[in-house]
Amino acid sequence: MIKLVSLFLVVIVALAVFGKLGWLGSIAPGPLRKSGRKPVQCHRCGRHVIGSSGCDCGVKPKNKG
Repeated sequence: MIKLVSLFLVVIVALAVFGKLGWLGSIAPGPLRKSGRKPVQCHRCGRHVIGSSGCDCGVKPKNKG
């Protein structure tokens, strides 16, 4: 049992090393590869913009009362 667990941990560490070096990235499908583009950020507040609606930093919050 201990041999099986230690073998599993060695395999996981080897995959982590290969992934860190980028060797496995060349065989990954296109969308899973790093695109090299920087994430879009709001010019006003600096937060990351998710989706196409833009940032909500200039929108007033709705009343909750």
